[in-house]
Amino acid sequence: MRLKISLLKEPKHQELVSCVGWTTAEELYSCSDDHQIVKWNLLTGETSQIVKLPDDIYPIDLHWFPKSLGVKKQTQAEIFVLTSSDGKFHLISKLGRVEKSVEAHCGAVLAGRWNYEGTALVTVGEDGQIKIWSKTGMLRSTLAHQGTPVYSVAWGPDSEKVLYTAGKQLIIKPLQPNAKILQWKAHDGIILKVDWNSVNDLILSAGEDCKYKVWDSYGRPLYSSQPHEHPITSVAWAPDGELFAVGSFHTLRLCDKTGWSYALEKPNTGSIFNIAWSIDGTQIAGACGNGHVVFAHVVEQRWEWKNFQVTLTKRRTMQVRNVLNDAVDLLEFRDRVIKASLNYAHLVVSTSLQCYVFSTKNWNTPLIFDLKEGTVSLILQAERHFLLVDGGGIYLYSYEGRFLSSPKFPGMRTDILNAQTVSLSNDTIAIKDKADEKIIFLFEASTGKPMGDGKFLSHKNEVLEIALDQKGLTNDRKIAFIDKNRDLYITSVKRFGKEEQIIKLGTMVHTLAWSDTCNILCGLQDTRFTVWYYPNTVYVDRDILPKTLYERDASEFSKNPHIVSFVGNQVTIRRADGSLVHISISPYPAILHEYVSSSKWEDAVRLCRFVKEQTMWACLAAMAVANRDMTTAEIAYAAIGEIDKVQYINSIKNLPSKESKMAHILMFSGNIQEAETVLLQAGLVYQAIQININLYNWERALELAVKYKTHVDTVLAYRQKFLETFGKQETNKRYLQYAEGLQIDWEKIKAKIEMEITKERERSSGSQPTKSTGLKH
Repeated sequence: MRLKISLLKEPKHQELVSCVGWTTAEELYSCSDDHQIVKWNLLTGETSQIVKLPDDIYPIDLHWFPKSLGVKKQTQAEIFVLTSSDGKFHLISKLGRVEKSVEAHCGAVLAGRWNYEGTALVTVGEDGQIKIWSKTGMLRSTLAHQGTPVYSVAWGPDSEKVLYTAGKQLIIKPLQPNAKILQWKAHDGIILKVDWNSVNDLILSAGEDCKYKVWDSYGRPLYSSQPHEHPITSVAWAPDGELFAVGSFHTLRLCDKTGWSYALEKPNTGSIFNIAWSIDGTQIAGACGNGHVVFAHVVEQRWEWKNFQVTLTKRRTMQVRNVLNDAVDLLEFRDRVIKASLNYAHLVVSTSLQCYVFSTKNWNTPLIFDLKEGTVSLILQAERHFLLVDGGGIYLYSYEGRFLSSPKFPGMRTDILNAQTVSLSNDTIAIKDKADEKIIFLFEASTGKPMGDGKFLSHKNEVLEIALDQKGLTNDRKIAFIDKNRDLYITSVKRFGKEEQIIKLGTMVHTLAWSDTCNILCGLQDTRFTVWYYPNTVYVDRDILPKTLYERDASEFSKNPHIVSFVGNQVTIRRADGSLVHISISPYPAILHEYVSSSKWEDAVRLCRFVKEQTMWACLAAMAVANRDMTTAEIAYAAIGEIDKVQYINSIKNLPSKESKMAHILMFSGNIQEAETVLLQAGLVYQAIQININLYNWERALELAVKYKTHVDTVLAYRQKFLETFGKQETNKRYLQYAEGLQIDWEKIKAKIEMEITKERERSSGSQPTKSTGLKH
């Protein structure tokens, strides 16, 4: 990825340009110390003077009023705030009319910013004050006052906090009074510029110590650049939070959100005092010290999938290369390319007006449909369909271009969604809520309606990243997510009435990805790269989960690596310095998944015998129990030396009825409640009581016996025997109540039990067994 710079031969301004701002993706306004406001039209290349300001107004900062969110957007911004050196800020219309001038600070007003909703404006000045104003320019409050000038300010993503500079310090102050203020030393020189992105919640700062830095919203350092030759005078996030731009003397740099640099350009600009990204995130404008306005296009983005590599060579041209036969195709577009995604044998490209869907089998005839709104901020793909996110909503389309659904939920803000907070599979869409970050909304892909009984998934901590598995049946769909403590959890997506378990899979997990070909999960765990070959093991037999893992040292990926993709058996990881590392994992677990999904148990056993690896046998054991194939489970457990489980499986096989077998398989997986329900539904009350006795659930055993008026003496006898073994006295009031005046006759009890077992055997051999309920994962 690099920047394609365009700079006019002669500057349009006579003095330094102090600020720039985009109205649409093709129109920019610039302000200069020559008191002119100039409009640039990038389609025609024309520039025109909008207004000449009075000679005593020297503009410092400009910010367009945000387009309204959620409701139908305006096509372009209509009014902007301009701060100036005379202590005022001015609200100026698109046509250049000064609607209002407000006395704001003593000395220059150094920065002014609208919040994301456009309901408030913050200004900062040389007098060290931070003031909040209403949309119409009425003073609401003075947020803070300090002894040093405040050079830059930014709103937090939820418009509830303000970040500002104080010399070498950065301060985050919430708008609520008495709320905790966060302050830290960020640079060794005065901080000149800050920016805070609403999508990734990361902070950028630039200082006179010639460095730029990336921070999280708690003030923890994520990246610090090497010192440059000159002070860094400007920084700005791209709207989607994936890139940022850095400006200095004769320097423009394009960086990834993790800090490493994609491209360095040295245009003849003087210092770049202000950088603005266009609304679609495809180009940058810089306000230059020598009167120029520099424009830079982001080109040469790359997308890779299997043997295909797609490169954006120009604004409207892509090159597709098949590395197997070196065939090259050129894709031409009518408008400029904004976003693209290559996965599942399809390339989806959104331009400013249309969406193109190419199949990797045929690059010549794309499917084209018009977009409701131009600026697509995110494209996600699954095997059967893809998702587009723009300012107006979330839209699901099939690869034939048919519109499928548009999920909605209360308080939805599509401008802050990214690949970590939205996930797509063949039948499910998962979206993390921004208002309450502990909640994940789940929608059916085909209809856009909430999943199951309409309940969302709620976790005890804030969720950072979510991912849906891609294969298997809808009923078995799982979602994995990482929470604020960096713990990895897995849970079922289908939620009907009963509360699904959220089970912890690992700790200190920084990034995760599901394979696109089978349900294998990989993640970077502290200093290890871990692959969960069969994550469902946690629902079947948690004891053998460690045996189903593959781990290797991850120190070679340096600090803060990120998993880019997991295609087939190849994982691509991006290191903190921007380099890509490819890891191949064993292909055998994927083959095993394939065999099991098509019930080829003999082939699965043969494969495990051929590979001779404990992980394979452990995966097969869990898969077999999950699919109730106890013969295969017995072989697999024997191979990993779990003798106690082999014996238990043998005892299950000898049980007389189908329901009993089913109940004991459920018990094997720890689903005791379901096991009891199966037995009671089949009318096997004694067996339901017996499993509770075996598990020492004495309260429940007695409760069932009393409820069904049977085997009360059996429960009391076993309880007495249990207490005698440990030399204890009965203290439970209910047991004392029923034991009063009851003589325990073991001969009689044994005969009763024998009769129950005979009855069950006769029932199962004589008539068709009743249908048992399925095990819910």
